[in-house]
Amino acid sequence: MSLIDKIRAKAAANIKKIVLPEGDDDRTLRAAEILVNEKLADPVVLGDPAQINEKAKALGVNVNFAVIDPATSPDTARYADLLFELRKAKGLTKEAADKLALDPMYHGILMVKAGDADGLVSGAVHTTGDMLRPALQIIKTKPGMKLVSSSFLMDCPDKSLGEDGLLVYADCVVVPNPNSEELANIAVAAAETARVLCDIKEPRVAMLSFSTKGSADHELVTKVREAVEIAHAIAPELMLDGEMQFDAAIVPEIGASKAKGSPVAGRANVLIFPDLQAGNIGYKITQRIGKASCFAVLQGLAAPCNDLSRGCSVEDIVNTVAMTAVQCLSI
Repeated sequence: MSLIDKIRAKAAANIKKIVLPEGDDDRTLRAAEILVNEKLADPVVLGDPAQINEKAKALGVNVNFAVIDPATSPDTARYADLLFELRKAKGLTKEAADKLALDPMYHGILMVKAGDADGLVSGAVHTTGDMLRPALQIIKTKPGMKLVSSSFLMDCPDKSLGEDGLLVYADCVVVPNPNSEELANIAVAAAETARVLCDIKEPRVAMLSFSTKGSADHELVTKVREAVEIAHAIAPELMLDGEMQFDAAIVPEIGASKAKGSPVAGRANVLIFPDLQAGNIGYKITQRIGKASCFAVLQGLAAPCNDLSRGCSVEDIVNTVAMTAVQCLSI
């Protein structure tokens, strides 16, 4: 069974209510129907019911899912009050809160904050920033976690890699140039993602660099070394080591040669890249040349909200909702 099939099975066994704020998008409506038909989640689509029903009819989609219009919902006033209380110290007025609560993105995130939904998925229409901004304002980060980052779940054809072919890469989307503390936070969050979504019982985290255990000396290497120390302080139980080169992290013979005695080298299943350029390039090389299937999730929020590419397919939305539902199980 593939990784995504396992995730779907786990989602089906623990149905969660996931908000889809982009009800004006055809793919969202198709995905919502599939989620209900395959019993993967309880989707709530936000938008004008008349317009959604008209669009669904043209698409041949059965509206077998909940549709909520922020403009007419009896909960909108309650969400506006919640938003005002959360943000008034930052200068948000009651009038502005009332207006924002009508916005589908804010409305959906407020549903999650209020406990009326378990998670949210967007990005077919909106940018990452469109979702992350209100999510950070309203849901905020998990206790002890100082930032939101991303992990890519890489399901590789070569089963000798990582954990039976599974590797977790971070951060590949969100934090452009993390400092040592941020890099440590990314590592701890990625290890949790590996446990929750990949069923990796023992995350083995490699902090990547162009140096392995002192083979080079540079400020970029120093950043990674400092991140290793901070991560050990944050999560002393976590099997984590570095700095190390990519091959030293995943190839047993090279790991034994370059990082003798390391508990991680040569058998890492969670790989932390030193910056976004390296992470983004790395996951795309693994996907395109290594023929790995890859699935992206955000990590670090107090409740799961996930982002899609605006070029996403219906299947991408379904899979991301399933992953979001499974993330809910760890909250």
